[in-house]
Amino acid sequence: MLRRSFVAALLLAVTAAAGCSDPPDPVSVDGNAITIVNSSSQDWRNVLIVVNDHYRGGAPLLKAEGRLNAPVSQFDTGYGQRWPMGTTIRKVQVTADVANGEPVKMNWEIGQQKKRP
Repeated sequence: MLRRSFVAALLLAVTAAAGCSDPPDPVSVDGNAITIVNSSSQDWRNVLIVVNDHYRGGAPLLKAEGRLNAPVSQFDTGYGQRWPMGTTIRKVQVTADVANGEPVKMNWEIGQQKKRP
């Protein structure tokens, strides 16, 4: 009986901790990868990610409540120039469209990253 109470209390604590955690940033940068989080209830279409005003990447679709992980090594300019390794990601602009035609626009600049304990 005591073991069931302990397991129930542990389960409750884990559930409460998960419910209290901060939601993920919609745009985050980790090294040479960019993560885009669609926390809305609608799919995003024609997702375009522009890094440092020149390098482009993206996806045709980002599902509702979905996540897009984009390595910048796959990004290029309009002239076909690839992302130079060792370059610092300073600015990220994300655009997309939802089903009703409304635009999605998000920006990230160096220094916006949350500090992790």
